[in-house]
Parts: sequence; C-alpha cells; structure tokens
Amino acid sequence: MDIYNLTTVTQFILIGLSDLPEVRYPLFVVFAIIYQITLVGNGTILLAIGTEKKLHTPMYYFLANLSLVDIFCPSATVPKMLQNLLTEQQSISFLGCALQLYFLVALVGTEVFLLAVMAYDRYVAICFPLHYMFIMTKAHCVQLTAGTWAAGFLNSLLHTVSTFHLSFFKSNRVNQYYCDIPPVMALSCSSTYVTEMLILVVGGILGISTFLITFISYIYIISTILKIQSVEGKHKVFSTCASHLLVVCLFYCTAILTYIRPSSSKHSPARDRLISMLYGVITPMLNPMIYSLKNTEVKEALRRFLCHRACLQQL
Repeated sequence: MDIYNLTTVTQFILIGLSDLPEVRYPLFVVFAIIYQITLVGNGTILLAIGTEKKLHTPMYYFLANLSLVDIFCPSATVPKMLQNLLTEQQSISFLGCALQLYFLVALVGTEVFLLAVMAYDRYVAICFPLHYMFIMTKAHCVQLTAGTWAAGFLNSLLHTVSTFHLSFFKSNRVNQYYCDIPPVMALSCSSTYVTEMLILVVGGILGISTFLITFISYIYIISTILKIQSVEGKHKVFSTCASHLLVVCLFYCTAILTYIRPSSSKHSPARDRLISMLYGVITPMLNPMIYSLKNTEVKEALRRFLCHRACLQQL
C-alpha cells in the first residue's frame, strides 16, 4: 500500500500508565502530592531568596533559576498525567505532544547547562575568592543565565522539529506517560537516521561539554579544599558547595538510571516507566529539600520568612 494513502496521525495515545488500572487512583494521589510538594518547596526557595537581601548573590541567583526550572519541568508532564489517571482518557493531540516534548527537553537541557554554570560559580568562589566579585558581576551572571535558557530552548527546538518532521501513519501509541523523543521517534514510518544522528552529535557534544565543565570544576574545588590546613576551614569551604554537589549527583544518577541503564527481561515495562519518573518528577521535588536541609543560609532565610509571615497573621 502506498504510504501516502494512509491516514496521518492527528493524536497520540499515552499508554505509560494504562497497564496499571488497579492503582490508578492511588497513583493520582501520590503524584498529586509530589507535584504539590515540588511547587511549594521550590516556590518557598524563590520567596526566601527574593525577600532575604543576604541571599542576593550570584550563587543564590543561580539557585533561584534552578528552582524555576524545577517548577516548570514537572509542570510540562505531570498535569496531563494526572488528567489521564483521573479520566482514563490517554489521548494527546499532535500539537500538544509536540509542545510537551519541546518544553520537557528544553527545561531538562536548561537544567544541565545551569548545573554546569553553578559548578563554575563555585569553582571561581573557592579557587579565586579574591577575584570572585570582579569575575561574577551582575552583568556576567545575567549573561550566563540567559545563555543557559537560550541554549536549552534552542537545542530543544532543533530536536523537536527534527522529531516531528518524521512521518507518522500507523501506530500512535506512545509507550510512555509523556511525549519524549525516543518513544515518539519509535512510531515513525520514515527513516529516523538523521534524527538519531542529530541527537547523538548535538546532544553528545552539549551533554559531554557540560558534564566536563561540572566534573573539572569539582576536581579543582576538591583539590583546593584538600590544601586547606585546618579541618574547620575545610568544612566551611566544602559546605558552600555541598548542596550543589548533591543536586548534581542526584541529577546525573537519575538520568543514567533512566536512559542508560541496561534493559532486562526481569523488569516489566510498567516498572521501567515508573523508574523513568525519577528523572522529571522526583528530582525536582528533592532539590529544594537538599538546599533547605544542607544550606545554613537558606535555612535561616526560610526560618525568618516563616516567622515574619506567622507574625503578620497574628496581627
């Protein structure tokens, strides 16, 4: 049959959670709670940084941007997932799928670049403390931040256009609870060679570059910390980057677990898709907890903010 006589796909079916009907409502409750915690946690970090003048520094400026990413990233997928769990209607329009994929890839890419910028910021602060304020000026911070957002969204535009430029005629069942490049590309009736090469080349260059920036920055940071003589001095310096280091480890570990872990017949597809939620759902919830628990300045700012709010409510 001529491929052009086939009906073009106008919508996709997200089947990521359709094989778990018996736990549909418990999953809805769990992910609704996780989503609320994510919004409240990251929103509180933003309020604390915005209201506390002591936190108006480059480090916390980048942290505020990370909290914004952690609010937007699950917002690209979780509301639709909650709707599907509640209504059992798994469909998403072609345009809706493209927009979901675009924003998800853009925000994840932005977070990768932002973590590298935050590692560079800690490298300058610890390895060149006397020059820190001259290097990390307000203008430089704005340029770095704008660059991370622009790079994330431009990179995503390239991959989204490449993915949805493919032909979709036969199956429209996306084997995931959201639209991502691999499951959508698997439905294509046309050659995916160019798209795959684009992902490997562009994604590889950008991903490896940001990872190397982060990794090398922490090699220098750890080397500088080890040269400090006093234990108290080492602890004080390390505490300034401990939260970010934990966030970096969490991000890359969940990414590896999601995309690079070996496939096994012992694991059901449903379990594999639940594991993939670590990447875009669990991590954004944990990031503000890590910063609020590990960072003394953030804890103090949150305490003052909550006390001030409690006092206002008593008036």
